[in-house]
Amino acid sequence: MSLPALPTPLTGPDFGSYAADEVTWLLKDLSHLQLEAPTAERERAIQSGAANYAESLPVEYSPSPEYQELYQVAVERAGERIATAVGVVTELALAARNNQPVLVSLARAGTPIGILMRRWAKEIHGLDLPHFTMSIVRGVGLDPTALRYLAANFDPERILFVDGWTGKGAISRELTAALDEFAASSGVRFPDDLAVLADPGHCVSMFGTREDYLIPSACLNSTVSGLVSRTVYNVEHIGPHDFHGAKFYAELASSDVSNDFLNAIDGHFTRVHPEVLALAAEHQAAAPEPSWIGWQAVERISSEYGINNVNLVKPGVGETTRVLLRRVPWKVLVNPEAMTDVAHVLLLAEQRGTPVEEVPGLPYSCVGLIHPQFDKSAVGADGKAVPNA
Repeated sequence: MSLPALPTPLTGPDFGSYAADEVTWLLKDLSHLQLEAPTAERERAIQSGAANYAESLPVEYSPSPEYQELYQVAVERAGERIATAVGVVTELALAARNNQPVLVSLARAGTPIGILMRRWAKEIHGLDLPHFTMSIVRGVGLDPTALRYLAANFDPERILFVDGWTGKGAISRELTAALDEFAASSGVRFPDDLAVLADPGHCVSMFGTREDYLIPSACLNSTVSGLVSRTVYNVEHIGPHDFHGAKFYAELASSDVSNDFLNAIDGHFTRVHPEVLALAAEHQAAAPEPSWIGWQAVERISSEYGINNVNLVKPGVGETTRVLLRRVPWKVLVNPEAMTDVAHVLLLAEQRGTPVEEVPGLPYSCVGLIHPQFDKSAVGADGKAVPNA
């Protein structure tokens, strides 16, 4: 039986604030729907199993002046580091795909990184790489309609999936499983190597850095991600042959720094080019493999703190930031040697009234713990979660 015609992808300015040539969104526009739910309500539904986290959206808002200032400081402090990491991972991507990669970023954390990689390839090498962004949902997998679109338009061997950073490596594992499933059902095999800007969890082989510092695009939600929501998979609104969905928050345009962020980073490209070439050569000579130390640390923390659910342990600066911005945080664990890289995390934790605990030897700069339950009996006298409370 033949499949129905593929849906039409989205581009700016009709969808998102990125230019049409910078990214093509393999998504369905759900901007007209009210999908946002209060944070605590979403958390209960997610933890109870009543709903997947991608069935609804957290409420998006214009960041406070204090937080916008913190974001600007982060861009200034980390801009050169980020540009260097962008260059390194792009050089590795070009080498891995014979200078012809089709960049497919995982929305939405991967989207600005994919655009920056595309800019590096164009500005440094004169290459005009295709760049798409698509949805992956933990527990659901990659959007199969988006994979069909890619298979219909490109040699699968050219496809390279891109993400912003790794935490414990759940998305890397989800990617491999989803591509195996797609190959079994369609006969089309995409490579499952994942390119990321930062790999503090040691989960992939193609990365720009393994340092755990703030990537500013982790901290402002849609206003640094093309004014696009995180992706939605809700069968009430997504048909079996639709792309997964997302919303375009055009009403937040006055707070949008998406293109400012890209310009701030690529302004460093020429200056960091020599260092990038040296680091990329070192990387290729060393051929680093994943060790999954991040996953091991998460399992240990989940057990030690009585949570017994690795999905509630969010390691790394980016993931901890997200916990504080749009989940119900319980605690933040901080490596005391990394205080300068987590200033914004400490500010957010203070604003949310979330306890901060220093943990020497933590393999990440910080780890965010999502509140395991919502009533007071969830936490015992020792400050740990009470199983089955």
